[in-house]
Amino acid sequence: MTQFFQIHPDNPQKRLIDQTISLLRGGGVIAYPTDSGYALGCCLGEKKAIEKIKWLRSLDDKHNFTLVCSDLSEIGTYAKVDNDVFRLLKAHTPGPYTFILNATNEVPRLLLHPKRRSIGVRVPDHRISHALLAALGEPLMSVTLIPVDDDLPMTDPEAIRERFGAHLDAVIDGGACHLDPTTVVDMREMPPTVVREGRGDTTPFH
Repeated sequence: MTQFFQIHPDNPQKRLIDQTISLLRGGGVIAYPTDSGYALGCCLGEKKAIEKIKWLRSLDDKHNFTLVCSDLSEIGTYAKVDNDVFRLLKAHTPGPYTFILNATNEVPRLLLHPKRRSIGVRVPDHRISHALLAALGEPLMSVTLIPVDDDLPMTDPEAIRERFGAHLDAVIDGGACHLDPTTVVDMREMPPTVVREGRGDTTPFH
């Protein structure tokens, strides 16, 4: 049975955060709010949970998964960050951006693009997301919750429960989110390339 947790967007209740973490550590898949729509998330090494997310989103092996991190230092554990990249990351995190970078050996192979060995990373500007990350102590493997037949992420937790609840371990109701997805910027080479225009301002990357 899917848990439906109503968590305060400004003051997340520790009890509910801890219950969510318990589900994640048990191999669960959750839907949770970010600063740009809702996302599906699971723990890094949970192969069955990752396969379920790929199935729910109809993703192939070429999709760039995203590690949702608590801060810049955590990004540096999982992605290769030089001085130029660091300056751009520092100026735009937290925020509604996903950055594609070359992955380090800390990233499980099943999350990597098979040819590029790249990974998406981001630090959301959302208190529920940060409460989850702080309690988990590691990044969440995430993808934006965009249904197969839609172009925009889902923003209504009740609609998420109705549509995907049978396949999720928990849906976090943190209120409505922004409709636009993250802006995706490929920073494996300089100058950066904007892969997808979303909520984040693309001006600094042109």
